[in-house]
Formats: sequence, C-alpha cells, structure tokens
Amino acid sequence: MTKLGVGIIGCGNISTSYLGLAPNFKALEVRAVADLNMEAATARAAEYEGVRAETVADLLAADDIDLVLNLTIPAAHFAVTKQILEAGKHAYSEKPFVLSLAEGEELRSLCAKTGLRVGSAPDTWMGGAHQAARAAIDAGQVGRITSGTAHVLSPGMEMWHPNPDFFFVAGGGPMLDLGPYYVTNLIQLLGPVKRVVALTTSASDTRTITTEGPRAGEKIPVETPTNIHALLEFVSGATITLSTSWDVWAHRHANMELYGTEGSIFVPDPNFFGGLVEIAGKDKEIKELSQPDHPFGISNQEDGQGTPRANYRTAGLADMAQAIVEDRPHRCSLELALHAVEVMTSVLKSGEEGRFVEMTTTCERPAAVTPEEASKLLG
Repeated sequence: MTKLGVGIIGCGNISTSYLGLAPNFKALEVRAVADLNMEAATARAAEYEGVRAETVADLLAADDIDLVLNLTIPAAHFAVTKQILEAGKHAYSEKPFVLSLAEGEELRSLCAKTGLRVGSAPDTWMGGAHQAARAAIDAGQVGRITSGTAHVLSPGMEMWHPNPDFFFVAGGGPMLDLGPYYVTNLIQLLGPVKRVVALTTSASDTRTITTEGPRAGEKIPVETPTNIHALLEFVSGATITLSTSWDVWAHRHANMELYGTEGSIFVPDPNFFGGLVEIAGKDKEIKELSQPDHPFGISNQEDGQGTPRANYRTAGLADMAQAIVEDRPHRCSLELALHAVEVMTSVLKSGEEGRFVEMTTTCERPAAVTPEEASKLLG
C-alpha cells in the first residue's frame, strides 16, 4: 500500500506517543521532525530510527513529506496548520485544532480552495470500548438516549507538568484541554449538538507548581475558568450534563453514563481507547457489555501503576493518511473537530454571558470503526 510521508512540528512530550506508535500503522511513515528549538528536534530524531531533524521551513519544503502533524501548543495550532496548508501539505493537529470558530472557518476555506485536508485529534473515540458502546446504542439495546452525564474532574495540571502555564490561559482550562475527548465521543455516539448553557468559575486566581524541578513553588496566574458545568442539548433531543474541573480533589462520578428509554450504558474514560463498558436494561441489573475482539481495544502498554491499557494514538492520523490514498472521508475530520470546538467555546461563552448559545455548525457522525476497519489500518 502507498505510504504517505509524515513530518512532525513540535517535539514535546506528546511527540513520543506518535513516534512510538506510528510504525503500527501501514499507511504512513514518519520521516522528519522539526521544532523552533533545533536542539529539541535533533534530540527527538536521534531516538527513532529513520527520522531526521529539520528546521520548520525545510520540513515544509521537503518533497517526501505529504502530511504534517502539528504538535505545537494550542495557541499556535491555527497559525501552524495554516502554514502547513499554505506549503501544500495536508495537516493533522493535536486537539483543539483551533481556538475559535473563525479560525476553523478560515482553515475550511483554505481546504476548499486547495483540495488539501485537515484532521484533528482526539482519536481515542475510535477505541474498542467506545465502538462497542456505539454498536450497542445503534442496535437499540438501551432504546433512544434521552439524557446522561459526563465528568472529568481533578485537582489540576500543575502537579505533574513542569511548565503548566499554558493550561491556565485562554485556550487552556479543563474544557478545551480535556473536553475534546468527552465532547467528540458524545458526538460520535449521539450526533451533533443543538445548543448549550453553562456556569463557569475558578477556585483561585493563581496556581502553585508542585512538580519537582526548577519551578517548584512558583505561582502562575489563572486566566481562564477551571470549573465548568454545562448542559448540552443534542439535535437528537438528548440532554447531557458535562462537568470539567481542575478544582476537585476527589469524587465518585463515573466518566460517562448515558440513559435510554430501555436502559442505561456506562462508558469508560474517553481519554483512553479501552476499558470496561457496562449496560443495564429495565431490570436495572448492571452487567458487563460483551465486546467483540477489537484491535483498538487490546492492551499494548502499561500505565504508571503497571496496569495494562490499550493505546493506539495515531489511529486518527493513520485513518486520514489511508483515506487520502483511498479517496474517502477521514474520520477525525475538520467538520467533526470544528463542531466540537464550537460546542466547547460556546460553553465558555455561555458561562461568561449567562445565556443559552445555539450552534451554527453541525457535522455527520464519523463512520464507525468496526474490528475489520481497525484491522485495515494496522500494519
């Protein structure tokens, strides 16, 4: 099969996930990395066989690079993706790929003019657990989804990240940092959102870095809400409570519960590909949902506590590369990502203005990722 040459701009922590997992997929080959800090690019390239370090300009001009992965900080995503498109390359960005609807529409216009594509993380919704939940919902096992809850709550990011400043400025915060996993998964399960309303606050004006290192004890300003509670109304009629917060020390909320006319389904953390899916009918008995053997649900790593987990980040990028070769729509599309961005920024706008915000974008549910479809992506 034809392989697309991939270049990476941004050599921070997340680049190791893509570089390490990319060889599992057959439609792409990472050939070069670049960073504003050339030393960072050189050091990262040295860790992976067959990967060279380039300046950003040289990577964008390289004839063997067809698709560029944008791993810069969120505030730079739009400008870098635009630069990639203007260089004649397809672009795939880490989430969120833009920070405003206007930025997304400008990139959409560029794609329409050039025939190039933009894709965006997250791709965790392609995982075996979330696809099993989707199959159960689509088969009517819990009837029509009418409501539900989704929670991602923790004390914050300054406890593990050595330079957490960008998490607490505009473009950061728990909604735009972790919300993409939850909102995108809800869209792929339930379809597009119609309108939102929210309350937003922050527990403190500053955060103290407690990560070991030279900045330990340093206070950083908080310039974006860190405690967001939203209500999402979907076009389907379902209403979902979504809470994202970095002001919570402990809680007992499940990641995602969806309630239907015939039962309930319990979906694991959409930040990961695998996990336990549970289901209950009118008998109220909660039991494990039988999942098919899904390639994106098989444990292939261990977490920090030695627990096996499934990690197939790069699946969305690989699907985009294969879709370009096969001339079909890619799943982690600009339309899906832009609708998710509008949902999240509208939640923040609603919290600021105290009113319902209607969506102006929509999208189709991305194609399901069956075990057979996942197998086609793997090398």
